Amino acid sequence: MTQTPPYQVTDPATGEVTETFPYATDAEVEQALSAATEAFAAWKRRPVAERAAIVKRVAELFTERAADLAALITKEMGKRPAQAQGEAEFCTAIFDYYADNGPALLADRPLPGHDAARVEYLPVGAVLGVMPWNYPYYQVARFAAPALVVGNTVIVKHAENCPTSALAIAQIMKDAGVPEGVYTNIFATHEQVADMIADPRLRGVSLTGSERAGTVVAAQAGRNLKKVVLELGGSDPYIILDTPDVEDAAETAWGTRMENVGQACNSNKRMIVMDSVYDDFVAALVKRAASMTPRPAGDDSDDTYSPMVSRKAAENLLAQVQDAVSKGATLHVGGTLGGGNGAYFAPAVLTGVTPDMRAYKEELFGPVAVVYKVSSDDEAVNLANVVDFGLGGAVWSADEDRATRVAEQLEVGMANVNTPAGEGADLPFGGTKRSGFGRELGPLGIDEFVNKRLFYVQK
Repeated sequence: MTQTPPYQVTDPATGEVTETFPYATDAEVEQALSAATEAFAAWKRRPVAERAAIVKRVAELFTERAADLAALITKEMGKRPAQAQGEAEFCTAIFDYYADNGPALLADRPLPGHDAARVEYLPVGAVLGVMPWNYPYYQVARFAAPALVVGNTVIVKHAENCPTSALAIAQIMKDAGVPEGVYTNIFATHEQVADMIADPRLRGVSLTGSERAGTVVAAQAGRNLKKVVLELGGSDPYIILDTPDVEDAAETAWGTRMENVGQACNSNKRMIVMDSVYDDFVAALVKRAASMTPRPAGDDSDDTYSPMVSRKAAENLLAQVQDAVSKGATLHVGGTLGGGNGAYFAPAVLTGVTPDMRAYKEELFGPVAVVYKVSSDDEAVNLANVVDFGLGGAVWSADEDRATRVAEQLEVGMANVNTPAGEGADLPFGGTKRSGFGRELGPLGIDEFVNKRLFYVQK
């Protein structure tokens, strides 16, 4: 039985459904798998330089079409126009990185002490990407760019609320000269995804999404002995040990938290602040949150906030905040849901969160800053590591050595000192614990779906 509703565009500002697309038929899923398998035979034999040249053209088209691409995801999931266009343009950097560096990253590597041996980096076949809605272009680029340069063929099942951006990516691939069957978009159901993972023609699956979705896909992949990469949720610690300028520190922290209306896996969801600056820091956050108003259509000013992806998502966030308040937390500002069917959630600052509250260990995927007060570096580290997530984390101090010592103790996949996050097409992205496993971007991102074959010639 397929889930409902089908793939559709729902304007999160109003709740209005503007476009609907049917699920793929089982015959279309079979055709996607067959085409990917057949295309692989020729694609893997093309010189890596030729594959890279096509990927380079994909990069160019993302920038050429950035404004149009941005408009699609602003409509689909409410992204602020400037951030939407920036996301499309960042995809250019990702495809460029793998086009420019892929051939060298995939070159045979000698094994010291063994003149007759080398490690080869070879494609594995058709791979499936199960993609999320919060970064509709960027997430696909992270998965598809290295896979295409390697010589794999790619099938993408995008989020159900991102059909028009999914089709726009597929059109870019076609216009860039990616051969038929090498990149396929499919509006699959969850059941059809499970069937594809079980099919021996599919050689791997990458999922970016919730912990719940990751658990399901990992189980399916494990049963079928398929390689899987998971980029799941996060509740990243953002530790401020000291600061010479509280207002500046709050400005950076708030801007980071409000990126994509708080709907980013590696957002600074838990701000852990030393008692010496805590009160002033909270007051500065509250001031910024209180100054924000809902973003009207077409507006792009810094003091407005976009709707969340859906009314349901906003209601779930509201329930988490209300649970905390009912158990004694302090809601300083915001935390209210707009009327009607829209998904505007007033940016909030929450303190006094304790272990008996959902907000203590759950991910708050929206514009809520949870702030904790600590009185020592050890207390900050212990609080940072208490959750089951381990995606990223940041530590701030005027004393770089002190911040570095604290950052080295974080149980995360990405530790940062005096910056919200080290980000770039050439920097690996991924987590540990229940934030998933595997890496995307940078030199590690091209290693995931390859056959690292030992080739030994007896002399």
